[in-house]
Amino acid sequence: MSTFEPPPTVTVAEYLLHRLASLRVNHLFGVPGDYNLAILDTVLASAEVEWVGTANELGAAYAADGYARTRGFGALLTTFGVGELSAVNGIAGSYAERVPLVHITVSPPQAAERTGAVLHHTAADGDYDRFARAHAPVVCASAVLRPPTAAREIDRVLTTALRDSRPGYLRLPSDVAAATVGAPVGALGRPAEVNEESRAAFRAAAEARIARSRSVAVLTDFLADRFRAQDALAALISAADLPWAALASGKTVLPEDTPGFAGVYCGALAVPEARAAVEGADLLIRVGVVLADTTTGGFTHAFDPGAGIDVAPYSATVDGKTFDGLPMAATLDVLTDLFAHRPGGVRRSSRPAPSAVPRTSADPAGPLTQAHLWQALASWTRPDTTVVAEQGTSFFGMCTERLPGGAKFIAQPLWGSIGYTLPALLGAQLADPSRRGLLLIGDGSAQMTIQELGTLARQRLTPVIVLVNNDGYTVERAIHGPRAAYHDIAAWDWQAVPAALGVPDALALRAATPAELATALEAAERTTDRMVFIEVRTGLDDTPELLHRLADNVRARNGGEA
Repeated sequence: MSTFEPPPTVTVAEYLLHRLASLRVNHLFGVPGDYNLAILDTVLASAEVEWVGTANELGAAYAADGYARTRGFGALLTTFGVGELSAVNGIAGSYAERVPLVHITVSPPQAAERTGAVLHHTAADGDYDRFARAHAPVVCASAVLRPPTAAREIDRVLTTALRDSRPGYLRLPSDVAAATVGAPVGALGRPAEVNEESRAAFRAAAEARIARSRSVAVLTDFLADRFRAQDALAALISAADLPWAALASGKTVLPEDTPGFAGVYCGALAVPEARAAVEGADLLIRVGVVLADTTTGGFTHAFDPGAGIDVAPYSATVDGKTFDGLPMAATLDVLTDLFAHRPGGVRRSSRPAPSAVPRTSADPAGPLTQAHLWQALASWTRPDTTVVAEQGTSFFGMCTERLPGGAKFIAQPLWGSIGYTLPALLGAQLADPSRRGLLLIGDGSAQMTIQELGTLARQRLTPVIVLVNNDGYTVERAIHGPRAAYHDIAAWDWQAVPAALGVPDALALRAATPAELATALEAAERTTDRMVFIEVRTGLDDTPELLHRLADNVRARNGGEA
């Protein structure tokens, strides 16, 4: 929480920056444009919020998303029309994956709106609200700021974004930014009011359901993270000594060394321990779960989503009956108390014995395989590492590898916009510079957003970047048309890319064998004062086993066979 004390009156722009800082937003991502330049002067003068100029607006949106996943809220600022539309895809991803942030766009002054002036970045028809309408489907709250209501509207949009854990949108006419308003009063926060009648009814229903359950297990997902219920979830698992699993989108919501962890559950494609824990439970407690094709093995999950106990952000369900007005942490507290006072103790599913994932026996001088690559990277990862895995072979290879307690895993498996992870790494590293960043990205995805490599360098960040060079879109080759020309990309000289993009001192390495990978990772371990860029070569058709099996499912569904 910011300790800065603003003067009695401030400008609208200053008010907005104070409110962002109170949410621990100390970095604002974006691209300059002539409509927002005066406001950027205010940002540069701020003692609370630092400007981070990105290569483009889409990168700013991805960076704000990575920042918010790490710190709790994020923000980006763009110019009207051309700038804000470039960011919409990133905003949509944050909406789908429930990431709280605000997109601020600066538009022409109010006089131009009133007269319908034909200005640049407009559609020449006097409609200044069309771009706000374009955002409407992918934000939870929006406002066009006017001097009399600007402070109230800023607070409303930010509070709603916090409550819903989704993006908000503010259009700020350039002259409104300089208008004077009263200083912020009170704190913004995520409302967490509990409906006591619902809580009592839920408690009774849950108690009866638990009483007749022969065995209990927990399945968790990313909403437990977005709605800050990790501590309450950990308390439930500990108090009841329950086995638990996570969907891949909820990987590291709890540390993976938490007792009872059975692994990542992905339906029929999961490891036996995870399947046994989830599918063998008479009562499955689902916490913040969203069932998506990419995280359920193509909807091969073998449990009834309408049965058991489902804990959502602000409601809970017991065998199909819903109880509203229950924040997630409050619901988990009720369950923890029920298990703690259950007569005869807890009856639970068999606790899975942690089993080592079978390791590949690789020829040190032979070709590097996907299977060996992800096992080696998981072994290299330390508790203070933030692993950011691109939605391709990187995600499917790494999501089932067990990481040390404390490691954080960031991915975007629901929205799945390729190129997301490199700018997201930028945001995550600025949000918590005490952690070392490890980016796992394919060559095709990297070509989408590689220009933000220069932004990482300008911010003096020193992550380890592992680029998988397998000559194109291998994740798509696995699904359809393995030799189709549309999966091919231009061959880049990746070793020259860091220097070309403004990282002249990067440690650039290559690895095409297990021995070369081991050497490169040893060098990365020693090198913490500069960026490490490791280009690894794997086969054109080599994919992680999970992706190989999921591709069969996707292929069938896309063809109408499933």
